[in-house]
Amino acid sequence: MTERGAAPLKRHVAAVVAGNALEFYDFLTYSFFAIYIGEAFFPAKDPVTSLLASLATFGAGFATRPLGGVLLGILGDRLGRKPAMYLSFTLMGLGMLGVTLTPSYAQIGLAAPVLLITFRLVQGFALGGEVGPTTAFLIEAPPASRRGFYGSLQSASQYLATLVAGAVGTLLAALLPRSDLASWGWRVAFFAGAAIIPFGLMVRRSLPETLDHAAAPPARALREHWSTIVFGLMLMGGATIATYVILSLTTYAQATLHMPAQWSFGATLAIGIGGVSGAPIGGHMSDRKGRKPVMLTSNGLLLASTIPVYFALSQWRSGPMLVFAAFYLTFLLAMNAGVGIMTLCELLPPSVRSGAMSTIYALAIAVFGGSAQFIAVWLTNRLHDPMAPAYYMSAALAVSFIAISALHESAPIRLAKARSPHS
Repeated sequence: MTERGAAPLKRHVAAVVAGNALEFYDFLTYSFFAIYIGEAFFPAKDPVTSLLASLATFGAGFATRPLGGVLLGILGDRLGRKPAMYLSFTLMGLGMLGVTLTPSYAQIGLAAPVLLITFRLVQGFALGGEVGPTTAFLIEAPPASRRGFYGSLQSASQYLATLVAGAVGTLLAALLPRSDLASWGWRVAFFAGAAIIPFGLMVRRSLPETLDHAAAPPARALREHWSTIVFGLMLMGGATIATYVILSLTTYAQATLHMPAQWSFGATLAIGIGGVSGAPIGGHMSDRKGRKPVMLTSNGLLLASTIPVYFALSQWRSGPMLVFAAFYLTFLLAMNAGVGIMTLCELLPPSVRSGAMSTIYALAIAVFGGSAQFIAVWLTNRLHDPMAPAYYMSAALAVSFIAISALHESAPIRLAKARSPHS
């Protein structure tokens, strides 16, 4: 077990962050290639119908995330963070290989989409149980004064996955004609992630354990923290919708704004850079200023900016504007979401931290993340308004703002000032 108050070994943190990034890389890569996957597994005369079927399958991967969150999260609370992370990584590897190797509809007919959906369900189960144990590890390993920074690496690792996936997509779009990208090019992106699985399993075996087995009984701990769970669901639900609306900029740029694939994948790179930089900056600031001030400021700025940014993008429809919108919106969201995930985990007691955090996150993702891109596309076509995703995202951010306002402060520096007789 990592010694309390001591800085965690950098290789241990790197192992957790890299493993988490790889799991999210595969899960998110699907959304970036949704158009091509739809053509391969759900051929239709109407491109929108094919895309919606592909996005619905993307959403199917969210259906099993609560189950994975409960089972693997509880495993992390009972046996330890390390075995839970190892099992989730193994299952994700199996799902990753399955998606990579499943033949197209033209080759095996109806069996193709059935297999694709099955492997997406496995991936969803695995990812559902990943967030709780990894976030718990990242806030239990470092000293209290650095929890914000280390905890925010959970979110940063997800954006690192986005950055790598965007780089792979941009490279493939630049090197391959669209026909090759649709027929086999998208599989290369998945295979690149699958090839790293054995290395990731080896690295995770070296992790120390951070679970304190002498923690309080789970039932009592859960009863005493019901408000954190409710407001946590609201916070994660709003942040999840915003996340997947922004991630759908790749599809939005091509399907709605009719922009070249090179620019749309460039936006994915901007999303990755914005998230990788925004999350740790937000985490560091939360160690110095407090969790709530950082979340309220970043969420408020994002809420005020979303509609104007989408309006400018829909009017000019230029590549540079798309890249700027992707970076700016993601930077603010990452500052908010990165601190938010860590704060919820920090507010929960160690005895239920892994299971409760995994369940909160997985439920929010399952209900809102799996449907966000589908709803955004459906609203855009239904209303014939390219601004529809911005309206949807703004409503979600308003809910998050309310939840943040209701949550307790958890930063040690703010709690210390509150207890000080001279404050």
